Amino acid sequence: MRPRSADKEQAIRTKALQLIREEGLENLSMQKLAKAAEISPRTIYLKYKDKEDLLIRLFIEEVLGAYEAAVLDGFDDMQPFADGVRHIWQNTYCYLTANREAFALMQYGKSSPLLNKAYQERGIREGQFFAPIHRFLTRHAEAGRIRPFPIPVYRALLFAPLFELVNESFERADRHEPPFSEALLGDVCSSLIQSALLP
Repeated sequence: MRPRSADKEQAIRTKALQLIREEGLENLSMQKLAKAAEISPRTIYLKYKDKEDLLIRLFIEEVLGAYEAAVLDGFDDMQPFADGVRHIWQNTYCYLTANREAFALMQYGKSSPLLNKAYQERGIREGQFFAPIHRFLTRHAEAGRIRPFPIPVYRALLFAPLFELVNESFERADRHEPPFSEALLGDVCSSLIQSALLP
């Protein structure tokens, strides 16, 4: 029995993310992907216009959509600041450490024109993703609880360190070292929360 179209598409996406993590974005080719997914290159081109189209759709649908849903799971933008940041940290760390391929594509997306191109092609505006987190930060800034920074600055201050810890957790696993303890992650998160709060 031949695989269903949906199965083929999932195989393409799964193998693409795996190849990107293992060999890098620049080394991904449609021929290599077809071989890894055990389908013909023609099948890929029936579903995706070219490599760029595949990457943009992977980034928006497979990575950002699933990532946003996981990060916002159970999050309430009316939470106290410390509780909300801890909630976001826990959800983000759990999702990313369980989805190494998605994390790899996100990291490549930050250092390539892929992200901006993806946003332009889909008409995505700043703040369209993670809007509850933006509201949460804006509300606490307007209430005078945290320093008033633009959203990208909050992202760098509060969440960029988390991405570094996720990356380091994968490197530790590759070296067969124990993972970071929950207590350590909690302490780091608390330090960042304190740095954002107004005295």
